[in-house]
Amino acid sequence: MLKTLLSLPTVMAFDVDSEGRLLVGYDGSGIRQIHEVEPDGQWRALTALDDTARAARFVPDSSKVVVEHDSGGDERGQLSILDLDDRSGPDGLPELTPLVHDPEYFHHLADATPTRILFLTNRRNNVDFDLIARDLATGAETVLYDGGGYVGSVHASPDERSAVIVLAGGPGNSTQLLLVDVTTRAVTELTAYDAPNYQDGPSWLPDSSAFVVASDAGRDRLALRRYDLGTATWTDLLVDDEHDLAGWVCPDGEHLLIGTTDDGVVSMALHKLADASLVAPLALPTGGCAARLLMAPDPLWSPDGTFALLNHSSPVEPLSVFRYNRETGEVVAIHVPYMPALPEGLAHPESHRVTSFDGEQVPVFVYRPADGGDGSAVVLVHGGPEAMSLRIWNPLVPALVAQGHTVVVPNVRGSASYGKRWYSLDDKHLRLDSVKDLAAIHEWLPSIGVDPGRTALWGGSYGGYMVLAGLAFQPDLWAAGVDIVGIASLVTFLENTSEYRKVAREREYGVLAEDRDFLEQASPLNRVDDIRAPLFVIHGANDPRVPLSEAEQIAKALEKRGVPCQLLVYPDEGHGLAKRANRLDAYPQAFAFLRVHLAG
Repeated sequence: MLKTLLSLPTVMAFDVDSEGRLLVGYDGSGIRQIHEVEPDGQWRALTALDDTARAARFVPDSSKVVVEHDSGGDERGQLSILDLDDRSGPDGLPELTPLVHDPEYFHHLADATPTRILFLTNRRNNVDFDLIARDLATGAETVLYDGGGYVGSVHASPDERSAVIVLAGGPGNSTQLLLVDVTTRAVTELTAYDAPNYQDGPSWLPDSSAFVVASDAGRDRLALRRYDLGTATWTDLLVDDEHDLAGWVCPDGEHLLIGTTDDGVVSMALHKLADASLVAPLALPTGGCAARLLMAPDPLWSPDGTFALLNHSSPVEPLSVFRYNRETGEVVAIHVPYMPALPEGLAHPESHRVTSFDGEQVPVFVYRPADGGDGSAVVLVHGGPEAMSLRIWNPLVPALVAQGHTVVVPNVRGSASYGKRWYSLDDKHLRLDSVKDLAAIHEWLPSIGVDPGRTALWGGSYGGYMVLAGLAFQPDLWAAGVDIVGIASLVTFLENTSEYRKVAREREYGVLAEDRDFLEQASPLNRVDDIRAPLFVIHGANDPRVPLSEAEQIAKALEKRGVPCQLLVYPDEGHGLAKRANRLDAYPQAFAFLRVHLAG
């Protein structure tokens, strides 16, 4: 069953043009490639890259497509262009022509207009990301923003006169909004870095007079706010004190889609733009998410606003694309060339709250085997840390359940989607409080029929840090750990991660020059003598976020102390396993490791 689940293809929408053609990413080959889907549903492959295609955009009013791709998972995006009319490549594929290439630096596609593309790059100093406009006819480049910082995203206005920049990496989970005048390059600070305030997903009105953005400035939850350029004023559009909201303006200028997050589920509804009044909910599959998906674009409106594309996923459905017709309200799935039948027995999770050491309530999802399981459990911790576990497709969960394990998926303190107060509770010197949440979950496990002595930790990236921290700071609790691209030492991680990430990550974990003593104390590597549970480690050799040295040093330290530790390194991967062949090699070994160490 594991091979079947890991081999199920996924599809995500990247762009839609005025004729209704789609650009989608589809990994039916085992590596995500760009495909064109015609309005009549016909598919055509556009790329056959050796590595994952990261993004694609139509160049409006042309037959051109811009593609972002990297090499070996190193995330150093390179930009190439292809012509949809070209069939001169192998198997009739278009030839990819380099557009912005320099493998030493990162180049991320931000937007495409009929005459130019906007992209982000750190080539100036390897740290800060600049916004560049490249003229497609002449190749001339114009710097639109070089004010420093880690630019998370760029949102150009329809009239191409302005752009909103989301500057990430503020204190805690903060972001900052900047308004750039494309002609004069003047930059206006719309929000400031101060206490944790998060803004995301600016969406412009079609006349470029204003934009709508999700923001928790001045409140605990993300609300929808509107900024009007003419008056330079903010107004609240829609507030929900119990849920996070996000919005996407329809090109008709009269409607917007609103996403509401509720305990790991993101539902969608059509609203009036003027007063945010509800028009109708979208009839998407229940119990899943239609936005805020990892690495997948948010909803995409067609240029005329007649339909929207939604990337949707749930615990029982792989990532897929749905087309929503605004006029009829109909929601239909985009046909995929190859999608085998899903295994039987897939199920949605139970939702629980676990009382932690200080009385805080930790949200937890529980996936149970249909027959009750064998009493063992795997606690699967998400990365981030300012991310969240949503009710989305993760083939590892049903595969672990099929092995007889109960799978427990927590949103420990520091997780997003449960309010600003919750995601701020692990900042800097509060880091180990989130690890204490794991101990509380361990103590709670017997209440759901799990043997706490046969429980393992599993996590990737920051979740990998949590695995190592659990084994190091709570050595009597955990029977085993699976660490995927995790952080062994917060100190060496900050010393060796990519320069552009160091500044942003220090705001979350602590500054080396000021907080080194605490960072040492909170590093699992410095408690390695206490680790007794066997460990399974997976890492990509080209990881630009968490260097391979993090995995190597924890494996070496455990080997020296006689603690069982197996390390798998994949030379063509980065921050995780993007290629199906590597997943099919690594995860069966990890599952076999758990079968041995969680056996009754």
